[in-house]
Amino acid sequence: MEVIQVLPLEDYKVIVYFVDGIIKKYDVSHLVGDGVFEKLKDINFYKNNCTVLNGTLAWTIDGMYDKSNCLDIDPYVIYEKGENISDPLLNIA
Repeated sequence: MEVIQVLPLEDYKVIVYFVDGIIKKYDVSHLVGDGVFEKLKDINFYKNNCTVLNGTLAWTIDGMYDKSNCLDIDPYVIYEKGENISDPLLNIA
């Protein structure tokens, strides 16, 4: 299970694109402010540092995109618990 693209939304949800073509909307709001995810409370950090690292949804801690210095979520959790959606980028006129 590998994530290839992410698109953060304003409401602590993230559109997550998987290598197999599946697209999920995953709600990270339950993690915001909890332990290592404290940094996500800053909405600018959440949006600007959201990326793909280690083959999954992640946030780079220092902006250097270091795979060992990030917050990431198990891609299987996202795949299992995320909401199946169609590609929202196809609906942009």
